[in-house]
Amino acid sequence: MPTEHAFPDAQVHFKWDVANEPALLVESGDTVTLETRDVSDNQLTPSSKSEEIASLDWDRVYPLAGPIAVEGAEPGDTLAIEILELRVQDWGWTAIIPGLGLLPDDFPSPYLRLFDLTDGENAFLREDVAIPIEPFLGTMGVCPSGAKEQAVMPPGTFGGNLDTRQLVQGATLYLPVQVEGALFSCGDAHAAQGDGEVCVTGIETPIGATLRLALEKGRRIPAPQFRTPGPLTPHANRGDWYGTTGVGPDLYAAAQDAVRAMIEYVSATFGLSPEDAYVLASLCIDLKISEVVDAGQYVVSALLPLNIFATP
Repeated sequence: MPTEHAFPDAQVHFKWDVANEPALLVESGDTVTLETRDVSDNQLTPSSKSEEIASLDWDRVYPLAGPIAVEGAEPGDTLAIEILELRVQDWGWTAIIPGLGLLPDDFPSPYLRLFDLTDGENAFLREDVAIPIEPFLGTMGVCPSGAKEQAVMPPGTFGGNLDTRQLVQGATLYLPVQVEGALFSCGDAHAAQGDGEVCVTGIETPIGATLRLALEKGRRIPAPQFRTPGPLTPHANRGDWYGTTGVGPDLYAAAQDAVRAMIEYVSATFGLSPEDAYVLASLCIDLKISEVVDAGQYVVSALLPLNIFATP
């Protein structure tokens, strides 16, 4: 009979490391209820200002709830994480952080936006700009093989900081087990984020989660895979979209060009500052590879759902 577990709130770690002692041992099929901290580990608060971005203690960024050991898990298995429930808290933040994001040279100064999430359905950038709340855990991973004080920010074949916004309530993430016990951890929750997270943050927020962990013995996968409930954009499918593109031989540069064009469009059309347009791009636009096969010239599209702009 599967068991329901409560994960201890105080147990977090900030690096991937095979030496991290598991705080909980579960059997395949058990469920775990936990509370995650925001990615700043409470360094930013609802009263924070942009200037505080520069003083963040980066040793405290990416607090992860875990590790959770799964009985019998070993390399060559797959761990399935079914996301049963996600519980959004009442506030969140999005920041432009100097030196990070897709356009660091365009936005060299820190910028912070705070969001009230108590509406439950939308977070408002402005009274007429409603960002759908679609929460997910930005980081879910098993411990990487041989990890020793390994930074959380870069994802890998073990999962980790995937920032895949389709991993919403009802989705299942599959991770290739790399160490005995799997040593699963999670955190870095977002109330909203577009595909690309272009300014390097979504709406960062603490989130409560209930997860079911199931072991698939002998199933080998090369990297994370997932199944997610459709439609992929339930709040945006009922309206028009606006797209900008970047074209060239470098996918990263093409993504930059597409986002720059979107920032210009949003600023000119809807009267947002460049900073707010960049934040909005991180929270709402979806970057797509539209074409990758035509004589070395690639097309990246940035797609913006226009139904986020409403009459106040």
